Amino acid sequence: MTSITVTLPTGEERTIDRGQRVSEVLEGSPRTEHPVVAALVNNQLVSLAYRIEVNAHIKPITLDTPEGRQVYRRTLCFVLTMAATRRLPERRIVIGHSLGDGFYYQSADGAEFSQTEIDGISREMHAIVAGNLPIARTRVSYQDALDYFRERGMTDTELLLKHRNEGKIAVYQCAELMDISHGPLLASTGLLQAFEVRPYAQGLILRYPGERDPYTLTEFHASPILFSVYQEYKQWGKILGVGSAGQLSELTRSRDIREFIRVAEALHDKRIGEIADRISERRDTVRVILIAGPSSSGKTTFAKKLSVQLTVCGLQPTSISLDDFFVEREQTPRDADGNYDFEHLRAIDVTLLNETLLRLFAAEEVEMAAFDFKTGSRSYSGRRLRLPEQGVLLIEGIHGLNPDLIPRIERSYIYKVYVSALTQLNLDDNNRVPTTDNRLIRRLVRDHQFRGYSAIDTLSRWPSVRRGENRNIFPFQDSADSAFNSALDYELGVIKSFAEPLLQEVKPYHEVYHEATRLASFLNNFTHIPDKFVPEHSILREFIGDSGFKY
Repeated sequence: MTSITVTLPTGEERTIDRGQRVSEVLEGSPRTEHPVVAALVNNQLVSLAYRIEVNAHIKPITLDTPEGRQVYRRTLCFVLTMAATRRLPERRIVIGHSLGDGFYYQSADGAEFSQTEIDGISREMHAIVAGNLPIARTRVSYQDALDYFRERGMTDTELLLKHRNEGKIAVYQCAELMDISHGPLLASTGLLQAFEVRPYAQGLILRYPGERDPYTLTEFHASPILFSVYQEYKQWGKILGVGSAGQLSELTRSRDIREFIRVAEALHDKRIGEIADRISERRDTVRVILIAGPSSSGKTTFAKKLSVQLTVCGLQPTSISLDDFFVEREQTPRDADGNYDFEHLRAIDVTLLNETLLRLFAAEEVEMAAFDFKTGSRSYSGRRLRLPEQGVLLIEGIHGLNPDLIPRIERSYIYKVYVSALTQLNLDDNNRVPTTDNRLIRRLVRDHQFRGYSAIDTLSRWPSVRRGENRNIFPFQDSADSAFNSALDYELGVIKSFAEPLLQEVKPYHEVYHEATRLASFLNNFTHIPDKFVPEHSILREFIGDSGFKY
């Protein structure tokens, strides 16, 4: 059979030749408000250059969608690599973490970029865009790919291949540049109209449009507290000799990974101890510690480990749950779809919370409420609390950094901690390990282990979770007194064994199939690490189970 049938979103069916490209199939389709940059073919996200080999449903992906924005940003990184290679051929430039609607890059040797070098990269990128160069997706033999990356000194990419065994390697090519495919790119460079290359610290930032407008750069807002945390962990990665997925695989296969795990866990404990010391230095004023962070950042285990360290400092920490301060169900605000919005600040009885804290700080004994999620109501069962002389309260929740949570409490009484999972690992020089993906994989496993949710459930809810984080957490992250990085450089090697079977349950007819296959492909870059090596009090145990803490 040389012909196949494709079905478009309108329901129209077309008979096409097998192997026809997506871009050819979509020619003549109704114009969209935003340009089409990729497509879902049987719910798998592919580039417009993808060749269709089987009967398929096709859905165009436009630039204004979350998937479209990722394609745009990934292509920007590809073009920056091309420009940097042309302008600074002797310089090894490495991608880092996201920062203020952009990606932070630095030189592998730590040398600072001059303004002349940055301007040269920017001009070269604009020239590449103006040339509207085609970007082709193809497959090359394993050996050809290995030779290409080895000859060009792309050591970390070579290491990625060393721990994979596909006979053919999917790559993208544009002019002289070839790179492993970690997701669809634009069909050509001409669409990359909005970007900026600017200096920052020792490196540079490649800026891209924000969430609201895919054609306009927003005002630049850095996050100094998160940047400093990331840089600290990056330096530790250099000391330990592990900064990429390939290097971690080398360590896993050739040396005792358990020693690396012990050091990573010791670093966590050291940083938590330092935060406890800072709080102890303010023991004459601090009465409440607020802990906030995005989903699956490890806030709950962090709070328990911090309690241990505060006790060592001679303080008496007591935890209270924001969940017990929810308003009655009928008073809960609703979202745009009419559903209860439990992540809205007004879902919390802020008045009761503030009154409770003031009474506790005045050394009164307070009867604490308990919220029943089944009935949607609050009740009192005689549980009473009084703060001891050296007592401090720990409150963990998404609104912890919001100044409107406890506005009646003096700022000197409050110590705020922001928790996030800022992995310093890259896949290779040009491709990062997104913090968001790290958290999503954690959540997939935790939801299955402890909440009975399938991967389909978690992946379907994730966009709503991300919207809540953008509204309730990220705007306040720089108000924290301390930040803690909960990422563990070895964790993806452990958690992949838990996540992969869950992702395999997602089938091509599920709408979230493209996310499941993307995450599965991402995890394929990591070598398995036995979970028995994970200490019982590790933050990772919050997600995979068998923790020494009770939750």
